[in-house]
Amino acid sequence: MTEVSVTPIARLLSIMARLRDPQTGCEWDRAQTFSSIAPYTIEEAYEVADAIAHDDMAALRDELGDLLLQVVFHARIAQESGHFTFDDVADAISSKLERRHPHIFGDDTSGDPQAERWEALKAKERAANGATSAMDGVAMSLPALMRAEKLQKRAARVGFDWPEPSGAAAKVLEEIEELAQAGPDDKLEEAGDLLFAAVNLVRLNGLAPEDALRAANAKFERRFRAMEAIAAGQGSQFAALSLDEQEAHWQAVKRAEKTSDG
Repeated sequence: MTEVSVTPIARLLSIMARLRDPQTGCEWDRAQTFSSIAPYTIEEAYEVADAIAHDDMAALRDELGDLLLQVVFHARIAQESGHFTFDDVADAISSKLERRHPHIFGDDTSGDPQAERWEALKAKERAANGATSAMDGVAMSLPALMRAEKLQKRAARVGFDWPEPSGAAAKVLEEIEELAQAGPDDKLEEAGDLLFAAVNLVRLNGLAPEDALRAANAKFERRFRAMEAIAAGQGSQFAALSLDEQEAHWQAVKRAEKTSDG
């Protein structure tokens, strides 16, 4: 008897079907809904990004598997409700990729820059789906920093943008002053305006705010750990030091970094 080979994706789909089986499946897996597993989906996407940042290919393989599981999980729940299947998901993204690359899969020979062509096609799709505003389609569930950048890019596409970074820089200074002068009831709004203006300034300097802040987080953590190590090496607890002593360690760490950088 010839053994029928099973593809890895078919095996994964079969495992999920068994886990979700109403009679014999796993109690935890059967209890999940779109909403209950959505946080895991977001978390897995960040873990993929973390594996990439660490250039860890073994971790990346595993994290991509975890992310794929989330897609399979959502698709299985949808299939059980009669909405769509995993094959429908794969077919939909395949069709979208072909539609958005007419110069590869179609007969588009316009020669327009890829980025412009891509945005034009996406705008056309949004309009076909009933969009009436340039802001439509920017997911509310995005991290606030990323969503701010996307909203600003959408506005820029229709001409609402600073012509030069200097305008955005002046706006940041204005928002700093307004936050300083704000009363208790207005501080949250003014703080938000300041962060939004800072995102705009970073974006207009050709940088991704998320990447910039991630790099700043990593630098701060690296320097803070180095300060703790210095204090420990001197037989002290960092938290027990005065602010002036802590600042002295901070400056020492910065000087050491500059020296090691050449």
